[in-house]
Amino acid sequence: MAAAGAAGLGTRLGVGTPAAGAAEAPHASGAGHAGGRSVPFYGAHQGGIATPTQEHVHFLALDVVSDSPADLRSLLSALSGAAARLTAGKPVGPLSTGVIPPVDTAEAVGLGPSRLTITFGLGPALFAPGRFGLEGRRPAPLVELPSFANDSLEPGICHGDIAVQACAEDPQVVFHAVHDLIRLAAPTALPRWALAGFGRTLNTAGVATPRNLFGFKEGTANIVSQDQPALERFVWAGAPESPAWMSGGSYMVVRRIQMLLNQWDSISSDQQEKTFGRHKLSGAPLGERHEHDPIDLGTVSHGHLAISPLAHIRLASPAYNNGQRLLRRGYSYTDGLANGAAAAGQLFICFQRDPRAQFIPMQTRLALNDLLNEHTKHIGSAIFACPPGAAPGGFVGEGLFA
Repeated sequence: MAAAGAAGLGTRLGVGTPAAGAAEAPHASGAGHAGGRSVPFYGAHQGGIATPTQEHVHFLALDVVSDSPADLRSLLSALSGAAARLTAGKPVGPLSTGVIPPVDTAEAVGLGPSRLTITFGLGPALFAPGRFGLEGRRPAPLVELPSFANDSLEPGICHGDIAVQACAEDPQVVFHAVHDLIRLAAPTALPRWALAGFGRTLNTAGVATPRNLFGFKEGTANIVSQDQPALERFVWAGAPESPAWMSGGSYMVVRRIQMLLNQWDSISSDQQEKTFGRHKLSGAPLGERHEHDPIDLGTVSHGHLAISPLAHIRLASPAYNNGQRLLRRGYSYTDGLANGAAAAGQLFICFQRDPRAQFIPMQTRLALNDLLNEHTKHIGSAIFACPPGAAPGGFVGEGLFA
């Protein structure tokens, strides 16, 4: 349907190279401030997975409207070329084009790379029979997520063919990346849903833990980017679960979780701490004194378990999930008002080696028993296979077409 569109997209983007005479955006050198620091796009793994988490995210899900395998390949190639330029702090194409619209929208001129990463994922629907002929290439871990207990999913903010996760230290930099990628993907792919977020989940050792919009520390027990053995065991895809073209990639689960702030704000701090299983101010597990003290699920206080049998950290702990862990990379978001309170929540994003053994069993247990369910509503859901990184001159997902 959009065979000509993909060719036009590749021409506009230059597949990673600017058009002749294209104006380059001024950008800082690598030293000094966040705006001048860049994260390489090319490499063994995609950026934005084990990368130390940036402060802002803009997440986009695209639907491919062509049915041509050649269009899909051209689209992924062109998007990768554009992402390589954006993460280097460069425009995706000409900034000034006279009587025709410019290719780059220019709102990030002068801001620098700002540690921008762009991570691409492929949704299950791309592998549907009769669509692109890729059904035999679908990775076994890329399963449709089941309907979990208490889900209140809104179809318009679920799923997608291609995920684009843009993260940076500057919110305008991530907006610019998504803005231009939407324009440059058309008409081969069109936006399905998008959401901007802030307030990262910790995934780096040695820095202060940020807080979520419930006021609790976010990411205390998370896998950290420096822990290579944990990344190899729990995050990076490989044999025997995944095919060779996914080796070094990961599987992303995205959940949009609305926080019922009116309800949460009406309960005592003791009840809030019982819900999470941690002290609100220090972040320490209940029964302990310091944030990073080990979680002892058997600690008894005043004749009862210090950490409730239904506390969030108990049900999410490796001890309750066959030793499995997730790399979480979520963000907070706000979206107007709801029932007289701020409409807010978490864009929960996690990466793993195999969702069938990690996220799905864990969320099944949490959905049935977690005390936090009284104060949250899951309204969006998606899963994507994130291929390994690309080599210079190649593109993310290239191995799928080998």
